[in-house]
Amino acid sequence: MTEAWPNLNVLELFVAVVDGGSVGAGARKVGVAQPNASRSLAELETGMKTALLERSPRGSTPTAAGLALADQARELLDAAQRFNDWLASRSGNGTIELRVGASMTIAETLLPAWLAETRRRLPQLRVDVQVLNSAQVMHAVQQGTLQLGFVETPHVPVRLNAMVVEEDELLLVVSPHHEWAGRAGRISLQELAQTPLVVREAGSGTREALAEVLAGLPAAEPVQALGSNAAVRVAVASGAGPAVLSRLALRAQLASGELLRVPFEGQGITRPLTAVWAGPQRLTGAAAVLVAVAAGK
Repeated sequence: MTEAWPNLNVLELFVAVVDGGSVGAGARKVGVAQPNASRSLAELETGMKTALLERSPRGSTPTAAGLALADQARELLDAAQRFNDWLASRSGNGTIELRVGASMTIAETLLPAWLAETRRRLPQLRVDVQVLNSAQVMHAVQQGTLQLGFVETPHVPVRLNAMVVEEDELLLVVSPHHEWAGRAGRISLQELAQTPLVVREAGSGTREALAEVLAGLPAAEPVQALGSNAAVRVAVASGAGPAVLSRLALRAQLASGELLRVPFEGQGITRPLTAVWAGPQRLTGAAAVLVAVAAGK
């Protein structure tokens, strides 16, 4: 007679605690009450006959035995997820659900094509998409409300797994009536920093990438901070001021002449477009397929 199988729900909770840094964070991620989580973890330690977590007012950190268990648990949970995905793919009317978050530029320009190709490969896939800024996407992934995120910021928390799927370029644009429209030569970074710009809201990957390039330079306050690429484009076309936006978000406006690109000094502004996820480092199932599509595989 074989021994009892491990409790996958408890192992999932334990890995969430290790990733989240506290019992409370792990409990929220897997959707259980903290007292129940504490009881389950105590029973797990009793069964293992060793301490798995070191608890302090600052949170919970795994012991050496806890780290070893977390590594083994990730592999087991990974295999269980692959098994569930296989079962769903074998059922005639079964669906595979995936909760995805994407920052604005990716959601507007790239994600629709990625999802179409992913659904071609996985016809039973149903995707719930949330369009947020990069900071909000990463927070939701860390909290477990999203299984996968796509962000534009160059700064990804170390607790998240990350894979760059594409490179993007940011361009400086103005309306055809702006004084820079007919200007010869390049705009210096100093002048760009000292010019009131139309920018995206705080937490946007576009704004963070621009701030990184202009770091250390005396900077003017933005003339407007707006929550979408479309709003920024309208403001620039209306004469509110220059803006720096993704080339992906400017294709139609540059082609029509509604907005004009203005060159500036330096090597330009490039940034990674990155897939982020929590939990096991190796993606499986529909999330793995979507990331592979995004990376052009």
